Amino acid sequence: MIKNRGAGWIIWLAPALLFYVVFMAWPLLDSMRLSLYTGSAGLGRTFVGMENFKQLFTIERFVERYRGAFTNTVLFFIIHMIVQNCLGIFFAVLLTKKTMQARQFYQTVIFLPTTLAVLVTGYLWKLLLNPVWSGPFLRSLDMEFLVKPWLGDKSTALLSVSLVSCWQWIGIPVMMFVAAFRNISEDYIEAANIEGANDIQIFWRIKLPLIKPVAGMIAILTFVNNFNAFDVVFSMTNVNGAPNYATDIIGTLFYRVGIAGQHPVGIPDPGMGAAIAVITFLVLCAGVIPTLRATQGGN
Repeated sequence: MIKNRGAGWIIWLAPALLFYVVFMAWPLLDSMRLSLYTGSAGLGRTFVGMENFKQLFTIERFVERYRGAFTNTVLFFIIHMIVQNCLGIFFAVLLTKKTMQARQFYQTVIFLPTTLAVLVTGYLWKLLLNPVWSGPFLRSLDMEFLVKPWLGDKSTALLSVSLVSCWQWIGIPVMMFVAAFRNISEDYIEAANIEGANDIQIFWRIKLPLIKPVAGMIAILTFVNNFNAFDVVFSMTNVNGAPNYATDIIGTLFYRVGIAGQHPVGIPDPGMGAAIAVITFLVLCAGVIPTLRATQGGN
């Protein structure tokens, strides 16, 4: 009977396992293989071993662009962790208060931007942040200080793109935190109230430790999604990370090098692009695995 049950589980798992192998595991392994070659399928590929990785960290034109893209990606991630996830917890606390009115309406308003296409959101905010389009309206409201080229200034471009991304995706952590807070037993809260704890003490000493697994999973999702981001920068600036690579992230660098071709040559180098992707995968593993062990109870 046990053997039959085992065989039954394999049958049910086979379609999902096949899908995972074909569309996730195999492309990942093939990217690792491709990172050891130079050239393209049409022009012929040559095995170069670790040369692509060596060039990425020794040749100045690659070093400068990769260092800048990696730094911008880290800043992009930090902004999301601070703004998106901290506000997510704050909104979730408000939405789970018993005295909260019109809860469903506010949940819908917060989650609504998530349902929009990233390209639509990006182009919309690109217009709103353009002083030529929004300037007259802002001046009519005596908000002259907001009339500036937010996406054209190196000091504000990355922050502007990051905040737009936070605005669009904040609904996901809010809903996850709401579900986590609602899953906390009321017995803990009542016991704390009897002991004289206030709302702040209850949040820091009871609620926050109990939602640690959910907070860890949200941090992992934020980390992975931001290190794979591309479309928000593409829609709001361009694949060169304008102005002057101020918004260039790993996703746009990978696209230019491995798919579109880096200026001024303009010839794609899939091997170098695959090398960038492999390094990104290793960085993700280095961040995800310890976070999983720390927050999900792994040993």
